[in-house]
Amino acid sequence: MGIGLRLMGIGLTVLGILSPTIARSQPENLICPSQLNAEIEAIINTPQFQRSRWGIFIEPLASSTPLYSLDADHYFIAASTVKLITTAVALHELGADFQIRTSIYGDNQGNVLVVGRGDPSLTDKQLQDLAQQLKDQRITQINHLYADNSYFSGVAIDPSWEWEDIQAGYGAPINSLILNQNSLDLILAPQGVGQPLKVTWVRPQQGRGWQIENQSVTVAKNQPEFVEIGRDLTQPLLRVGGQLRVGSKPESVYAAVVNPAENFVQGLQNHLTEVGIQVSQISIVQSASTVGFQELAWVESPPLSELIQGVNLESNNVFAGALLHTLGVRQNPKDTVAGGLNQIQQTLTKWGINPDSYVLVDGSGLSRQNWVSPRVFVQTLQGIATLAEFEPYQHSLPVAGVSGTLKTRFLNTPAVGIVQAKTGTLTGVSALAGYINPPNYSPLVFSILLNQSNESTRTSRQTIDQIVLLLTRLKSC
Repeated sequence: MGIGLRLMGIGLTVLGILSPTIARSQPENLICPSQLNAEIEAIINTPQFQRSRWGIFIEPLASSTPLYSLDADHYFIAASTVKLITTAVALHELGADFQIRTSIYGDNQGNVLVVGRGDPSLTDKQLQDLAQQLKDQRITQINHLYADNSYFSGVAIDPSWEWEDIQAGYGAPINSLILNQNSLDLILAPQGVGQPLKVTWVRPQQGRGWQIENQSVTVAKNQPEFVEIGRDLTQPLLRVGGQLRVGSKPESVYAAVVNPAENFVQGLQNHLTEVGIQVSQISIVQSASTVGFQELAWVESPPLSELIQGVNLESNNVFAGALLHTLGVRQNPKDTVAGGLNQIQQTLTKWGINPDSYVLVDGSGLSRQNWVSPRVFVQTLQGIATLAEFEPYQHSLPVAGVSGTLKTRFLNTPAVGIVQAKTGTLTGVSALAGYINPPNYSPLVFSILLNQSNESTRTSRQTIDQIVLLLTRLKSC
């Protein structure tokens, strides 16, 4: 994907032309901006959406003159489009090169202290690295391993998240010691027709103490497929359901861990044991001093410019939540959620966005108590576009028909490669906000939010896509 033209002398780099190998049909029946109102109304004013709420705002990237506005200043549940705000502020305040460091400190009495700083990308590979660094220093015995889980404060699980979400891997708790995105990972594989799916733990040590209630089934090749996993909130029980066709590929499923700090420490101890380091005692602490300790080992996350790709391209809630906490560490170390939200408000206000035009309670959009007006998304997208951080921000967004959550949308349409946008989906909620570079018109910023819909997610998305395709047909008149 190339980088395109520069606009109006104000230094905005916009999405350019894709490789010729990517198919993109050309828009037909070009329309003038004056026709846009009637065309959009014809799409949204259909009987199936008569009880739904639409919020739409479309504006040129380098202008403040709207092309279309419908309830642009009203509150809407925004779902994962909230991540556009979280990542824009994080990039601006922390910088594209910012990395999250996980450290192990040691004293002269055989004690070590691991300090997690909320790296959402940390996996077993990084724990293996930490263990090997200690082994390379000829450490074979740890008298007491302390794990400091205090870097992030406030709630790990937002109380407004719905109960089915906090069971799932995408709704995992956010803490200072994150390992493998705080998820329990399983693989479901079909067997013979009528038999339950085979359930395998990706990391067998995680399965200790868990019971699995398997209500899944292997079905014939002409049957539909779906898989689901739920976690009991009162006992160590996982419920597996759904069906896969005989002979089909295995599917991965994820549930949220119950105690993420213990999950981290268990993983670290396993890797220490693997390299020949024995641990006599383990404690998880909420406050620890490094006085008398020196840093013995450390790993760092990829730079923020890469981390936000997980947030926006794949809509990763754990990554988004960790960035909100990280923003809040300097603002309010006693409540990093509140601190992060305060930092977002300060930054958006600096960009000219009215703090009364949105209400945020998390960084991912998982909560239904996030209320954002369509205008806020357009203003955020315009605000970051004037800054040096715009290039990594833009590259973190899904491209229509090419990548991320838009990889399978807009295929074989004029939108392929010229739309970069963030999706948002909850039950009854569909959203899309981002940039579009119409071939016959100047670059645009748009936000489209649909609430209170009883249509299927597929139907809602297709209707939103129709509006976006209208924008590909714009010409100057």
